[in-house]
Amino acid sequence: MLPGIIMTTVISIALIICTVILATPLKNYASNKNAVAVTGAAKKQIRSDLIVWQGNFSTQSPQLPETYNRLSQNHDMVKDYLLKQGIAEKDIVFSSIQTIPMYQINSNGVQSNVLEGYRLMQSVEIKSNDVEKITEISRTSTELINQGVIFESQPPQYFYTKLNDLKITMLGEAAKDARLRAEQLAKNSGGKIEGLRSSKMGVFQITPLNSTEVSDYGINDTSSLEKEITAVVSVEFYVK
Repeated sequence: MLPGIIMTTVISIALIICTVILATPLKNYASNKNAVAVTGAAKKQIRSDLIVWQGNFSTQSPQLPETYNRLSQNHDMVKDYLLKQGIAEKDIVFSSIQTIPMYQINSNGVQSNVLEGYRLMQSVEIKSNDVEKITEISRTSTELINQGVIFESQPPQYFYTKLNDLKITMLGEAAKDARLRAEQLAKNSGGKIEGLRSSKMGVFQITPLNSTEVSDYGINDTSSLEKEITAVVSVEFYVK
């Protein structure tokens, strides 16, 4: 199922849940009824269950065949290293090779048309649910440099695969929080919640733990293993 269709379905279900939680039995309300506007929120800590990690390696020499042979050797060394770390061969995915012609730089620091060699680059990517193991490999893989491989490890990306299901639950909790806030406000002023006027789902903030970052467009952090998800619902209730 396409991501867009999944998200549309999630939003539709979430709005239905919010309405069920917030609404009271149908009544006819006058347009001049008093109303109270509140914002409900729900927070939950989550731990990523999927990691995507990538590393890059390259070779450079005057002749293209020689450069390719060196890169091929490095490819085998990288693969052998990862296999020894306990990574299944099916989970090791190499990209296509990128070829970059290298031109001489003249005395003025300007690139000339004289070809002096080639640089070949390739990347390796691993997607795994074994988050701890791949995190450790991302830190230690530069050991390949000791074997003569020019290797660069990229920061891992962390994801939570049950996010869509969790969003529905979180919106329900945020809606409950909104109603409790509205009931307390109405009680403090001697009133009583009489019915739902409107509701609006806010954006989700998925941030590293203890982060204070907020965005009007929402945040989906992929840099942290441990995260916090915040759901927000804005609601108006009629008050009598």
